[in-house]
Amino acid sequence: MTFKIQYKITFILLLAGLQITWAQKKDENIGTEVVNVVKPYTPTISDAFKVKETPSLEDEDNTKKEVIKYNIFSFPVASTFTPSKGRAANVDKSPEEKIFKNYATLGFGNYATVNAELFVTENISGNEYVGGNLRHLSSQGGIKDVELDDKFYNTSLDLTYGNQQQKLSWTVDLGYQNQVYNWYGLPVDFGASLIPEDRNALIDSIDPQHMFHNFYAGTKLNFTESVFSEASMKYNRFWDDRGSAENRFYVKPSFQFDVMEEKIKMNFIADYLGGSFEKDYSEATALKYGYTNLGVHPSIVMNKNDWSVNLGAAIFYSLDMERKENNFFIYPQINASLKVVGNLMIFYAGAEGGLEQNSYRDFTNENPFVSPTLNIAPTDKQYDVFAGLKGKLANSVSYNLRGSYKSEKNKALFKSHNYSENPANEDYGFGNSFDVVYDDMKTMSFYGELKADFSKNVSFGINGTFNSYKNDFQEEAWNLPEIKLASSLDVNITKKWYAGVNVFYVGERKDMQMNTDILPLVPITPTTLKGYFDANAHLGFKYNERLTGFLKLNNIANQSYEKWMNYPVQGFQFLVGASYKFNF
Repeated sequence: MTFKIQYKITFILLLAGLQITWAQKKDENIGTEVVNVVKPYTPTISDAFKVKETPSLEDEDNTKKEVIKYNIFSFPVASTFTPSKGRAANVDKSPEEKIFKNYATLGFGNYATVNAELFVTENISGNEYVGGNLRHLSSQGGIKDVELDDKFYNTSLDLTYGNQQQKLSWTVDLGYQNQVYNWYGLPVDFGASLIPEDRNALIDSIDPQHMFHNFYAGTKLNFTESVFSEASMKYNRFWDDRGSAENRFYVKPSFQFDVMEEKIKMNFIADYLGGSFEKDYSEATALKYGYTNLGVHPSIVMNKNDWSVNLGAAIFYSLDMERKENNFFIYPQINASLKVVGNLMIFYAGAEGGLEQNSYRDFTNENPFVSPTLNIAPTDKQYDVFAGLKGKLANSVSYNLRGSYKSEKNKALFKSHNYSENPANEDYGFGNSFDVVYDDMKTMSFYGELKADFSKNVSFGINGTFNSYKNDFQEEAWNLPEIKLASSLDVNITKKWYAGVNVFYVGERKDMQMNTDILPLVPITPTTLKGYFDANAHLGFKYNERLTGFLKLNNIANQSYEKWMNYPVQGFQFLVGASYKFNF
């Protein structure tokens, strides 16, 4: 073994010596050689090779993934934790305003104006209550350049008893009203045919006072679970101190039921009116009138997703008991609406008509200066075709645009009486009272309204009506304006202070009268009454939850305009008062 190792070592050393001898010869001259450089050397950088961050592994052992299975070993753990019940967070809210059942108001102003009101109500039991309302408004007059007494009084008392049951509720109402007005509107040229002494004596002899009385009794029933939905009944007695009297009684039952998911309504009416005047305007004969109108109004209401339609008709049978004449009328009662853009834009249209019974009381409420010598008759409202758009421009701004075309027969119009300066005339026979005349008319109207609630403390509204009239018999649409504009603004300044302003404009109207004692040199032409503008304001202070003081200003511009021909209104007016709320 030792011999073999020695031979291996000797062989390795021999090979190493031969290699050194071959690779290098000691002191040997290798000579010279010429090298020609054809191109200068330009070093370049070869493309770099980026080593991947995560190199791919081809080892099969590394590519295999172990499937891991997880198991949850659960076991109950005893706990002594008890969660507390959740509570709603406190919300800051304003204190609820206390509601009072009763109130009293009293105010005083210039022209010796008194305004008083008392409202009381009391629960008799859980289902019964009684209430009463007393109102009074009066003024001692004092209008500039008016030669007759121009004071007025208006006092009314209303009593109510109510009973509310689960399926039936009903009320009984009683009331009385007393009104005093004066025919103070003498013509501008009154007394032109008299000498000054006779004129003054004639004016002093005129007693312009006219007093009205009204008594009514009525009841109303409402059913919640019956085909018979509601009914109302009322008797009204109206009379004056000039020998005039009027009785009116009506009954209005209503039925409602469903047929194939559609609502069917049936409204009935029986309306009686009868009255008399002591004499006509010429003082020749007495006047009597009497009408009985029987009507039925069936309709069906259909509601779908974005549209609704109310299809119906009104049928009337009218008996003129004084003239022994009977008439039969049929009127459309159609309304439809379509939501074009949700509640932002709603299109609506329809055609309506009806028989409107005029009365002496209705005329005096509209114009208290009529003479007690009127011709009373119903108005045949043949149709009123209309269409419009309504909706919202924003969440707090709403609008309504409407156009209509209306046809009426026996349309009632107020017109000044012709007069004379005869001392034997009645107190209303000196051009200071109005007659009622009738005409067949066509009326085209356009109406626009805009309302805005800028906040819960500020609200604003403006509206306008534009009319065009066409008469068949009368020369003009007497005392009907072509333009009406109105606007209002109400502001809650603070929690205690509030204020408001409302203004309105009424356009020109036409009227006509003649002094029969003077032979006119030229034909009498209608008189144009100037349009008038009126501005009113109010200011209030809530001293506490019971007591509130107020200040009202009317006709702030102090205009002596004429609402009716020869009847100037009171100038600037103020009213100061307070209102007190209470419970028994």
